[in-house]
Amino acid sequence: MNRQLKKGVLDLLVLATLEHADRYGFELVQLISRHVRIAERTIYPLLKRLRDDGLVVAHLEESSMGASRKYYRLTDHGSTYLRGLKEEWNELHTAVNRLLEEAANEPEQK
Repeated sequence: MNRQLKKGVLDLLVLATLEHADRYGFELVQLISRHVRIAERTIYPLLKRLRDDGLVVAHLEESSMGASRKYYRLTDHGSTYLRGLKEEWNELHTAVNRLLEEAANEPEQK
């Protein structure tokens, strides 16, 4: 997938993944990577920015696997922001598909 295109939807993907459960960074990478290839190094600067913007908060939890893990949770502001992103995505998705369908059905011009 085109890097710039993917970069534009990563906020949506991360926030949507946090919508119903707190998750730690590597877990986010694993979940998102099931559908869109992303590198682990991509997620942490993004999470920092989302935290700085007040869209997520972080808290440490003990892990049975060793060191504590930093979990991220959506804030109320993040939930509101996510709803807006979903609406924008759905509008864009619909418009792009409509245009692609029209272009495919348009007669060739010489």
